Amino acid sequence: MEQATAERRSGRNETEDERADRMWTELIQEIRVAQMGVQILFGFLLTVVFTPTYADLGDTEQTIYIVTVVLGATATGALIGPVSLHRLVSGRRIKPRAVEWASRLTFVGLVLLLATTTSSLLLILRVATHDGYVPYLVTGVVMWYLACWFVLPWWVRRRYTSTSGD
Repeated sequence: MEQATAERRSGRNETEDERADRMWTELIQEIRVAQMGVQILFGFLLTVVFTPTYADLGDTEQTIYIVTVVLGATATGALIGPVSLHRLVSGRRIKPRAVEWASRLTFVGLVLLLATTTSSLLLILRVATHDGYVPYLVTGVVMWYLACWFVLPWWVRRRYTSTSGD
């Protein structure tokens, strides 16, 4: 009976701590990619207010800019949060819980990065074109991001995940 159960089981044969170590390593690699994007975008956004043309922006564009900077700051915080979390709980023998919370922070960071990118695109296209098609173009890009970042992964997860999980 034990042999049959072992043969049917799929996935890795690892302890909870080994799984947490592996998942932490994978999560940190993922965060590096997202952090790079948000840090470049946020750094660029911080310089805009110091350009001469900032004063020429209309009230709506300045509001969009302020919202975008705040979104960028919150995305940066969420995506750097897992590093701080790991550092503060390291050695406390709670890595599985730390991985759960770091994963949640990363997801929130990705949602905030999506909002920051969307807001940035809206601002740039409004300033660059002043055309009525901007909301449609931004909506199309957001739909693409949603498909790439959330819909496809969700579909793959539902389609290919076995009951043993990863």
